[in-house]
Amino acid sequence: MTPTPFVSTKEHDANLAKLLRGYTPAQGFDALYDACGQLRPHWHEFLHGFVAQGEESIRQRVNEVQRLLHENGLTFKGRDAHSTARHWSLDPLPLLVTNGEWAEIEQGIQQWARLLNAVLCDVYGEQKVLREGWLPTGALFQHGWWWPACHGTLPDHGAALSTLGMDLICDTYGQWRVVTPRTQSPLGAGYALENRIVLARSFPRLYRDAPLRRLAGALAEGHQTLRALGAGHREHPNVVLLTAGPHSDGYLEHAYLASYLNIPLVEGQDLVVREQRVWIRTLGGLTPVDVILRRMSDAWCDPLELRADSILGVAGLMQAVRSGQVHIANPIGSSIIEHPILKPFWPRLCQTLLGESLLMKCAESWWCGEPEGLERTLQELPQLVLYPCTEGAGAIHAAALSDLDLESLKASVLERPDKYVAERPMASATAPVFDMEHQQLVPERLSLRLFASLDSSSVEHGAGEVSYNVMPGGLVWVGEPGQSAFQSSVVKDLWVLADQPQPHVSPLRQASAPLVVTRDGVDLPSRVADSLFWFGRYGERLDNRARLVREAFVRLLEQDQASVVDPSLNSLLRILGHGSITTSDPAARFGQSRGCLKDEIEATGPAGLMTLAAAVKRNAQAVRDHLGDDAWRLISNLGNELAESHSAMSGRRACERTITELAAVFGLCNETMPHHYGWRLMDIGRFLERCQNSLTLLSNALIDSPADESAGAGEMMLAATDNFTAYRRRYRSELHPNALLDLLLFDEGNPRSIGYMFKRLKRQLDRLPQPNSSSYRSEEQRLLILASSRLQLAACRCSRSCRIARFSREQTGAGDSAGRAVGTVGSLIGCHQQ
Repeated sequence: MTPTPFVSTKEHDANLAKLLRGYTPAQGFDALYDACGQLRPHWHEFLHGFVAQGEESIRQRVNEVQRLLHENGLTFKGRDAHSTARHWSLDPLPLLVTNGEWAEIEQGIQQWARLLNAVLCDVYGEQKVLREGWLPTGALFQHGWWWPACHGTLPDHGAALSTLGMDLICDTYGQWRVVTPRTQSPLGAGYALENRIVLARSFPRLYRDAPLRRLAGALAEGHQTLRALGAGHREHPNVVLLTAGPHSDGYLEHAYLASYLNIPLVEGQDLVVREQRVWIRTLGGLTPVDVILRRMSDAWCDPLELRADSILGVAGLMQAVRSGQVHIANPIGSSIIEHPILKPFWPRLCQTLLGESLLMKCAESWWCGEPEGLERTLQELPQLVLYPCTEGAGAIHAAALSDLDLESLKASVLERPDKYVAERPMASATAPVFDMEHQQLVPERLSLRLFASLDSSSVEHGAGEVSYNVMPGGLVWVGEPGQSAFQSSVVKDLWVLADQPQPHVSPLRQASAPLVVTRDGVDLPSRVADSLFWFGRYGERLDNRARLVREAFVRLLEQDQASVVDPSLNSLLRILGHGSITTSDPAARFGQSRGCLKDEIEATGPAGLMTLAAAVKRNAQAVRDHLGDDAWRLISNLGNELAESHSAMSGRRACERTITELAAVFGLCNETMPHHYGWRLMDIGRFLERCQNSLTLLSNALIDSPADESAGAGEMMLAATDNFTAYRRRYRSELHPNALLDLLLFDEGNPRSIGYMFKRLKRQLDRLPQPNSSSYRSEEQRLLILASSRLQLAACRCSRSCRIARFSREQTGAGDSAGRAVGTVGSLIGCHQQ
């Protein structure tokens, strides 16, 4: 279907002029205007479609973009270990690239991919470029870039690199230039996909009408390549994505990609090497792994042969690679491609290894270890960018240094010139960015990261036949060449225009061969099971505490400026750990109570609402690929209103919102997650926590509360467990301990009763895989049976009010057994207090 062209009208022209009123490009090439000052044709039609939506609609859609990013939890962390995750702003205006431009870019990236693959294979194999002196061997092997343990683990010919990223700019002459290759753990493909999806949802007409090339096909081909890499192991290879964990930069992208590619997301602790083969720990035992899509730095992958202090990697992984029992994409050791020492030698290496001239040039650079290079560096130092060869060291922009720092840098270069590579800085062209505040376009300098993956058909081919596919899109950010995307606050999508509308590509491809039908079960990784268990526990713990704090706020607001104080407020504060308020002055009582409840929301201790919300999010992140998108959007917003509450009224509303969000999250999990072992462990965590919380409330209401607070404590308990309406309907508002015990202790049809929780826990425990083949019940099952029996056999001896306390203590004894029983459920998966 051909898109309907926009008809130029006076109104459209006026709106377009308003959009462009502040756009004054700098000298040199500009993506929006040509050399004659005219809008480039592909931008002209797109911008008319953009302004045709109207200012108010654009404003709403821009807000929708940011809302979707926030709900989807799209955050990133800088390289600093102390940096916190933060959101970035997605420009609603994509960067447009014509089909002709893309053909040039694609050809250049494909050549670079073949070149990087050839260099990597040679450096860890035949080492022709080193023996013939094409590279300075001493500098290359220093500073922790080249790993001896990886020598001989890569093929001398054929495919070694499976995926790569390339940082590019369009310079002020309109030429595309390479800034640096990314081969070790190239971030950004998942972010690019998420940006595309968000823009498509926020600006559906622009996305639908634009004849742009889709991303799903490239990602599907990348997944097919991963499967092809493991085809020599078995018919249906097991592919996993290895991440450094939730605290690493880009973890959310790792989880997003794993979910999109339908492969398990694993950490180092999930994997183990046995008999020179990698296995994944699951509830059903060890499962072999054939291909690892690596998103972890080289140094941390194997503590036995690389960094001994690594707790992120897998001991023995390098030996498994040598045995050929596992394929890693990209191979360990590929960080050598990012070594600064290679920058000056790329054109020569391309000619030597490929017999071709480099199509897409990089910046002019040279090695200071050569006399001519050192002399040139010293002469031009204030205008240069220097790259120390030490791993992890960033670029040094001499122009930004003070005179003293410049002299210090000069002394360092003179002392060890072989440690530095000098580069003449490049200037990037300008391109339009939408100013959301003023509703106009402004020129900014952009950087890009594009991605390529090995063609699945060339996995077994020789060096001369290796080919790569380039994803028709990428990650764009506002920043100078060399500046990381994680240092920018504004990112853009990249739209590669096609000659005609492109068909939709589903992430689910049609199977070409019989498929083995499987279901989630014993193949669940133990770490995922552990995180799901604690996700359920922390979620229920947050729900219980938010309910108690809400009830305290309600009673606090009702007693404001009143001389009669609600006695149940003392019970609530005591349960929350603040002790009783003893002063008789109503104003003082109100002030102290308000201060305690404010601490409940703002406190950073283990029981604070914000701390519990963070714990829920942390465990949810660890199982991101097991949660649906709707549930994840709710989790991303969890606790946001708590952080913004500064009064009793806003605190109560924040607690109510938290309770509703948690109910929605677990409701979605019940409706969308397969009810197999992962869901059962999450359910066990929830009802284990709910059981303990309910026992605490019962003990407080019937045993611990003074006589003048017992009635209020019972009413508070009903409200906190959301059983107030059920109690009134059943018992006609007559508050009596027997009725409370029946509803919250014995009634197995009430989800908030201990009897119901015991039944549900027993059902879930019985359906979990047992640690051995014994016909006897497990310890957890025996303890739960004991607790349930004590509960069911307890005799009600409450005919006289003086015996209520003794009866309650008997039931609390049963509850203690319950606590002992359910308290050991986590031992099934070896969980620990988090």
